[in-house]
Amino acid sequence: MNSTAERPLSPHLTIWKWGPGMTVSILHRLTGGALTVVGLAVLAWWLTAVAGGEATYREFVKLAQSPVGMIVLVGLTWAFWQHFFSGLRHLVLDTGAGFELKVNRFWAIMTLVGSLIATAGTWYLLMGVGR
Repeated sequence: MNSTAERPLSPHLTIWKWGPGMTVSILHRLTGGALTVVGLAVLAWWLTAVAGGEATYREFVKLAQSPVGMIVLVGLTWAFWQHFFSGLRHLVLDTGAGFELKVNRFWAIMTLVGSLIATAGTWYLLMGVGR
């Protein structure tokens, strides 16, 4: 039953060239997981701080506004926008459209660019710079 004949390894990394579509697809999975795990942890922590009273909430805000806290919050914001735009891209692909190589590459890159712009815009508005 076991054959020692050489069998093809397709698809394999030596056959497929890495591209923006692959990057966005993998990021979609990673950002979904990050939003689920880290996002829910931060949300639960925030709710616990709100329920814990003024001193507990003040401690949460202090940690959230620290450099590490800001990195986490900005990272979650980027993960949200990346997952959102990538989800829209996948929705279009599910209709059978956008599989042409140039079109697929363009929208994959626009997904990355859009998530960065939306993250910057979100924090621009949140920090009150635009007022």
